[in-house]
Amino acid sequence: MAYFNINHHQHSEDLLIVGKRDINQSYYVLTLKSSYQFPLIEPGQFVNVLVDNSPTTFLRRPISIYDVDFEQSTIDLLILKAGDGTRKLAEKNIGDMVNLLFPLGRGFTCDASVGKVLMIGGGVGLAPLLFLGKQLVNEGVEVHTLIGGRSKDYIIEMEKFELLGKVYISTDDGSFGEKGLLTANSIISELSAFDKVFTCGPDPMMKAVALLCDAYGVSCEVSLENLMACGIGSCLCCVEDTVDGHKCACTDGPVFNTKLLKWI
Repeated sequence: MAYFNINHHQHSEDLLIVGKRDINQSYYVLTLKSSYQFPLIEPGQFVNVLVDNSPTTFLRRPISIYDVDFEQSTIDLLILKAGDGTRKLAEKNIGDMVNLLFPLGRGFTCDASVGKVLMIGGGVGLAPLLFLGKQLVNEGVEVHTLIGGRSKDYIIEMEKFELLGKVYISTDDGSFGEKGLLTANSIISELSAFDKVFTCGPDPMMKAVALLCDAYGVSCEVSLENLMACGIGSCLCCVEDTVDGHKCACTDGPVFNTKLLKWI
């Protein structure tokens, strides 16, 4: 198994696929096992995956860490078949190896004063929120989750979030939960009851959530989905304009407090 240190925390390693679960035709979960004890991994961090035998995939693919089992040294990745790289990964089977560069980036923050939070995401935007929610529950935080999608078929992994706390659903066509965008869900009118909001998804959704949180006076952190090629701040593909100048989403993020972004 190839292994080398990049710094005190990040490393490159071949992990063994010990689980593969198809959620539907678009989404699947890979469970990868390490031969080593994991370093500290924070909710909101990500991995950069090397995709073998894909002629059109030259760069590693950044994927949020969906869940971690430190005792078993396993990482779960929730993956959307969005392009050649993620579709090629979907062809992998239990027993195959996958090379990861991890853990990368800065994760979510939550201080001791936070008692009640709302996590907002949909589809692959849920990927960094499950691990976060589990950690928050373990710390005694009351966790609520708002999940959205185009239709009922796009609402995934709801049962995992129901184990953490109350779940609210919005679908564009009204086939499940409330009809309309996530930002129109009735729970939004109660935003002031939450100490913090965490969100991940398409930029327009996250920007709309950021504006709502600002209006309600609630702290909000977003996990950006900028194009990240290297994952270590060298290629500058993922630069985001902030109030403190240009920042690399892969090293200064991908999680940012919305007050630092030029969104509001």
